[in-house]
Amino acid sequence: MTTVLVDKPPQASDKIHPTVWKIGFMMFLVNLSFLMGYSYITIYMDSLGLAMAWIGVAEGLAEASSYILKLFSGMISDYFRRRKPLMVIGYSMIVASRILFGFANSFTPLFLGRMGERIGNGTQSTPRDTMVSDVVSSKRIGAAYGLKRALSQGGAFLGAIVGMFAMRLFDNNIQHVFQAAVIPAILAYVILIFSIKEPKRFNHSAVSSEIPLPEEKRRHPISLKNLRLLGKSFWLLMLVAGIFMLARFSEGFLTLYARKTFDMPLENVPLVMVVFNAAWCLTVYPVGRMADRMNRYWFLIMGIIFLVLADMVLASADSLTMLFVGVGFWGVQYAITQNIFLSLIAEIVPEDLRGTGFGCYYVICAVSEYFACSIIAGIVSQHFGQSRMFLASGVIAVFSLLVLIVIMGYKNKK
Repeated sequence: MTTVLVDKPPQASDKIHPTVWKIGFMMFLVNLSFLMGYSYITIYMDSLGLAMAWIGVAEGLAEASSYILKLFSGMISDYFRRRKPLMVIGYSMIVASRILFGFANSFTPLFLGRMGERIGNGTQSTPRDTMVSDVVSSKRIGAAYGLKRALSQGGAFLGAIVGMFAMRLFDNNIQHVFQAAVIPAILAYVILIFSIKEPKRFNHSAVSSEIPLPEEKRRHPISLKNLRLLGKSFWLLMLVAGIFMLARFSEGFLTLYARKTFDMPLENVPLVMVVFNAAWCLTVYPVGRMADRMNRYWFLIMGIIFLVLADMVLASADSLTMLFVGVGFWGVQYAITQNIFLSLIAEIVPEDLRGTGFGCYYVICAVSEYFACSIIAGIVSQHFGQSRMFLASGVIAVFSLLVLIVIMGYKNKK
């Protein structure tokens, strides 16, 4: 009898696949690079004389372009069943944008660099997240996404600290900080090129009829018609996501709030991102592990409640201590909700449409969180004060919680 050699599909295990670790370390370096400068982007725009509303528009357009591209990169990766090529294209643009930031001395090149960085991020994010689900069992998906995100936010945590010390080293020269941030971005690119491999597909060249071959996955054409194949449970989840993301504006407004309301020294502003990313990093992996053993929808409720608490604390904050408490809650809600949304999508979407499912989720995030919400936050902040911005966020978050509870009741009746 002829021996058949086939690649084994991912199995449930206490160990997380090495690819997840490699992706996590790559994201660690990318976020280290990003947060070195990101803490200062909105402040830099403000120093160029831009109104708060225009800063909201700029941030909204940049983030929206990223998330819209995540849909199409997901659909393309589903069709070709390849993730790494799109990741390489995206990270190439990210590295190029870091270099452009280093030479930006006016709004136009700064905005173009921000757009290029976000477009690159949009190109690589969906294939990257889908690659994780390609190599991990659904029973470990929460832990896998938690580990990836913990490493990612660990880089963001360290990046904010490094950025703070870099500002002191370079005498508050933001451009020099942007230039130093190119180094970890290049190191991440090296890891992607030489260490991360495309997940192996099943080998269909076996010749024995005694061992059944794995079923061929269906190749869906690149078409918006695939959206209806994602299922009712997916779209109900996206309804909750769309409303919830309207309450979650860009973190850049947190740093600007600290600077303008509490007169925080420029070199200390990254402390806001340090607290935010520390809370996210410390929460996301334990939440992922626990959610693998429990009902994920209850964790989603918990995440929304933490956003409401963050809004209440930030709106009423009268000291830096209360500001940091609110920022910590903001990080916790990110850790919970982002992990749960991704894990639920990986569970309820057909395997051969996961890239499309993740992409749809990111588009909804783009429209709600980074476009509509950032613009609304900028307008409300400019005309009514930044504390009202948090109150508006809290009201929307409560509404999303009520919608989620109704959907959970509907699902339980089926």
